[in-house]
Amino acid sequence: MRAIRRFTVRTVLPAPLAALDTLARNLRWSWHPATRAVLADVDRALWDEVQGDPVAFLGALGRERLAALAADERFVARVRAAAADLTAYRHEPRWYQRLSGAALPATVAYFSPEFGLAAALPQYSGGLGILAGDHLKSASDLGVPLVGVGLLYRSGYFRQALDRAGWQTETYPVLDPDDLPLTLLREEDGTPAAVRLALPGARTLHAQVWVAQVGRVPLLLLDSDVPANDDAGRRVTDRLYGGGGEHRLQQELLLGVGGVRALRAWARLTGASAPDVFHTNEGHAGFLGVERIRELVADGADVPTALELVRATTVFTTHTPVPAGIDRFEADVVGRYVDALVGDDDLPTATVLALGAEDHEGGDPLTFNMALMGLRLAARANGVSLLHGRVSREMFAPLWPGFDAAEVPIGSITNGVHAPTWVAPELTELAAGRMTPQELATGRGWTSRQAVTDEQLWDVRGRLRARLVADARDRVRASWRQRGATDAALGWVDEVLSPDVLTIGFARRVPTYKRLTLMLADPGRFRSLLLDPERPVQVVVAGKAHPDDVPGKKLIAELVAFADQHDVRHRIVFLPDYDMRMASTLYPGCDLWLNNPLRPLEACGTSGMKVALNGGLNLSVRDGWWDEWYDGENGWVIPTADGVDDPEARDALEAAALYDVLEQQVVPRFYDRDEDGVPRRWLGMVRHTLATLGPKVQATRMVADYVAHLYVPAAAAGAELAADDRAGAQELAAWKARVREAWPAVHVDHVDSGGVEGSAQVGDRLHVQAWVGLGELAPEDVEVQVLHGPVGPDDELTSFRTDALEVTETFEAGRYAFEGDVPLEATGAFGWTVRVVPRHPGLTSPAELGLVASAG
Repeated sequence: MRAIRRFTVRTVLPAPLAALDTLARNLRWSWHPATRAVLADVDRALWDEVQGDPVAFLGALGRERLAALAADERFVARVRAAAADLTAYRHEPRWYQRLSGAALPATVAYFSPEFGLAAALPQYSGGLGILAGDHLKSASDLGVPLVGVGLLYRSGYFRQALDRAGWQTETYPVLDPDDLPLTLLREEDGTPAAVRLALPGARTLHAQVWVAQVGRVPLLLLDSDVPANDDAGRRVTDRLYGGGGEHRLQQELLLGVGGVRALRAWARLTGASAPDVFHTNEGHAGFLGVERIRELVADGADVPTALELVRATTVFTTHTPVPAGIDRFEADVVGRYVDALVGDDDLPTATVLALGAEDHEGGDPLTFNMALMGLRLAARANGVSLLHGRVSREMFAPLWPGFDAAEVPIGSITNGVHAPTWVAPELTELAAGRMTPQELATGRGWTSRQAVTDEQLWDVRGRLRARLVADARDRVRASWRQRGATDAALGWVDEVLSPDVLTIGFARRVPTYKRLTLMLADPGRFRSLLLDPERPVQVVVAGKAHPDDVPGKKLIAELVAFADQHDVRHRIVFLPDYDMRMASTLYPGCDLWLNNPLRPLEACGTSGMKVALNGGLNLSVRDGWWDEWYDGENGWVIPTADGVDDPEARDALEAAALYDVLEQQVVPRFYDRDEDGVPRRWLGMVRHTLATLGPKVQATRMVADYVAHLYVPAAAAGAELAADDRAGAQELAAWKARVREAWPAVHVDHVDSGGVEGSAQVGDRLHVQAWVGLGELAPEDVEVQVLHGPVGPDDELTSFRTDALEVTETFEAGRYAFEGDVPLEATGAFGWTVRVVPRHPGLTSPAELGLVASAG
């Protein structure tokens, strides 16, 4: 019989062991082996049974065992020492506290629709969430005063299984927050702190706030499954990416608007500092800017002033390389929600709708675009790899007509991964006992064969591979049982994979552009690789397709159908329900990580980074992070057929290239052994990878880059604009309005040049003159620039430098002469032109206003 209500009865810990609850509820245990060891030693068998979930573990302990441990003075001392270590970690100065500068933000709010922190808190679907989790963990390790904001999905993403035919099926187990490492934010009287949003139809959306403590960093998760809501309201936070249309819009309103209100409640109840900087991880949380504008308007600011303050202190990170990956809503639907949200406030709905309007060439005027709102509400934006930054600038270039794509104000900070979470304990222990912290941090320790011998490194790699094989066999057996097989028919599973065979991993989300089945393009050739009697290859595959992505599901079914065949099923497996728990064994156990998306559709991709940190090598197309950090010795590149438009032809060419690299380079290198059975040349590449990639792919490097290049400048700009009762913001807003109004009268009347007699030579100086009409603007409102560089056959500047010209003469009717010199520093075809752009110290880019007047 099904229960109609449920709740969790928690264990009451004896007073000497009370700190165990603190240790279990701070997610530092997910990357801190010493804390896990204290918990596991309570009852090793039970710890393994609950798969290392501390909250479930404490809930399952019996009174007798707890009483015995409470009387064990040595164990009680271990618990107290672990708790003291956590307290010191949370409060002692770290990297951030040792920085100097008045502009350091006191708090940074980090918004994301998903967070991958631990398998015990399943609030993630893939790379975006894992990246967000690693961002929080690394901020904690560095002491960066971050507070995360997200939603608590009562069914998470989904659990994946395969049916008898190999088709993906989904289930949505309901999560009980009391069973998770969470604490409910409460008012002083003990009632849950409440966040409320007005909705159309005189409805109100209510949410409570759960807090996950991630080391030093609190993560606020809003939950709409509360009695105050109607049934529709309770379902708003039901599933991650589980709905579309208005359901998704309500989620994003709750994340953005409700998230800001949750931060205000958090600060009020805990005394925490209000955030100086707001960072939105993708466009899902973009409405946070609308709420902040509404707050400032309610506090007496006019809308333009409020907008400048919000823009200055907002950072926007885009992760998508294609327009199809952006959330877009019907503008009239968004308008109804904004009407309800702002009510009688002096924030016009039309102003909000303009933030997301696709009013550029090629846009849809009836659509509200979340990424465009994110860019318009953030003075600082970035992609997540060098290549992705370039792709993003090209994708969003229509928002800045008249500017070259390279000038679009979107930079890049390449993602990183949180090493303590993802590096196998065996490798950590191998290095820790033989290298100094400095040698580990710089990677130099891995270059020394005296510190760690090839034999020791190869032994660890073998143990990690064997652990993956054992885990894969367990998962294959469980999957086949779910598919209807009996134990009597599963004897073959004991021979699945081998701890001595070159192991290739491929695991990620399964949209079509990631090309899960490229390896199957030539089944005969692929089968030969798998079944080679002397130098076989084995492949471990995992990944989830979105429940509504039928093409992605078909790719999984195709892969599973191949892997089910009797002759190859011991060499290739598909492991269902890819999650962080599986990843902790998969990444370290693979010798080679395969990545073959359609270039350049991989924004960054961080799974290969995790493999590299564990001594694995990468085989990838030059996309995402691999494009900038591949050096010829840390893995291999799959050549791409970028100019081939026919998708099938391109896939065939790139699959053939993949097979070539495997057959001619990867496999021979792995099986090239000396008399001791050690692949010295392979291990040389492993050492080089650990030494050179190890320091680069760290999420601590990534977060430090965010601090230096985005958070600190945003905080400084915000402080300057907010000073003297927002005088700076008012002045900047008024200046922008004046420039926009006057810009139609700005034009370049005439240009001329001199200084180069006869044939131009390197070392000559080109003297450029420009006569410009500025209308009502003054020379200090603009910068007159000469753009110069090499040109192609069509006289287009293939790349260019920009130099400012100086005003030299004033004429009547707002006309001025500007002049300057350009040094000629390179041979070849050379060209130049002149343009006028707005200039103000409050602008982060000359392109910010999207205004330009060009010669010709």
